[in-house]
Amino acid sequence: MTSRVRIALLVGLAGVVLVTLIMAPMLMSTFPSFLGGEGTSGDCGDDVTNVTNVSDTAQSDIPSNYLQIYKKWGKKTGVQWTVLAAVGKRETDHGRSNLAGVKSGTNYAGAAGPMQFLISTWGGKAKIKIPSKFNGYASDGDEDGIADVYNPADAVLGAAKMLKRNGAPGDLKRALFAYNHAMWYVEQVLEIARRYASDGTLELPPADDPACDTPLVEAAPTDAVRKILEYALAQRGKPYRWGGTGPDGFDCSGIIYMAYRSAGLSIPRTTFGQWPFGVKIPKGSEQAGDLVFFNSGPGTSSNNPGHVGLVVSPGKMVEARCTLCGPIKMATYRDRPNIVGYTRPLQNPTVLGQLKRLGLT
Repeated sequence: MTSRVRIALLVGLAGVVLVTLIMAPMLMSTFPSFLGGEGTSGDCGDDVTNVTNVSDTAQSDIPSNYLQIYKKWGKKTGVQWTVLAAVGKRETDHGRSNLAGVKSGTNYAGAAGPMQFLISTWGGKAKIKIPSKFNGYASDGDEDGIADVYNPADAVLGAAKMLKRNGAPGDLKRALFAYNHAMWYVEQVLEIARRYASDGTLELPPADDPACDTPLVEAAPTDAVRKILEYALAQRGKPYRWGGTGPDGFDCSGIIYMAYRSAGLSIPRTTFGQWPFGVKIPKGSEQAGDLVFFNSGPGTSSNNPGHVGLVVSPGKMVEARCTLCGPIKMATYRDRPNIVGYTRPLQNPTVLGQLKRLGLT
């Protein structure tokens, strides 16, 4: 090989690396709330991530400590471990890159660590004590009390949260496009993820299964809650529609308003009205029919939540999320860091009177 050819190849390789850094993760936060991720995504407890699905390519290419981290947080969050590993490969070759910002400092775009987080979205600095009130995607994956953007255990967990917020494990293209705004990047990551899976495919969560609804409805504590759940669950698959109260589409509070109406009960129409209406209940005591509120959306705060879901069982809710977030669906909620609190509208004095008149107490 001539020296001129060697120089051309090196220049070409440098160009590819430079493009990757230019397109560092742009962790946008325009969607209303985190998609849930405690455990996995199947409504009947299905494990959507087969962590034993490791190809020879993955075993030879991924450092053993990174592979364990990808598999651990893939299983715990429901995001395909192969996708997490593919992001790590595409960004920094699993932390092996010696370019600026990988092991210390930032690159010129402000990205840092093996998963190339923008410091501004990690929490404003590379290392943050946990818990921290304003920590962005900063995560403590190794439970040492510090969210360190350069620590692969912390960075991979942060990446899993970010991808889950934006559509993973189901809508991988949207989730990856949120991570890095380039379709070529999305396609490259998906191709790497397929190569890392022993069967060459990407596992996707199953669609909502109506067969899962029966035990949820039968477990409802009262007839009123049973009617509320039946209505809400029947709306899955319909589109999000701002201001919608059906029958063709709903927004987050609209589906709850109509679910309660289906049981003959009247509650406020909007999230801002529903938040002060119900009796506040402590975390962990929520049950079917309760509401879970999130600090999400323009003009909202911890005292003025802008997003709400209907609890159908502990840890799961029916949610109408946003126009770009796909149809109304079942989602998990307990790992979302922007939960404001929980309420029980059925304990509001007005609703208690309605229940008595309807004979549903």
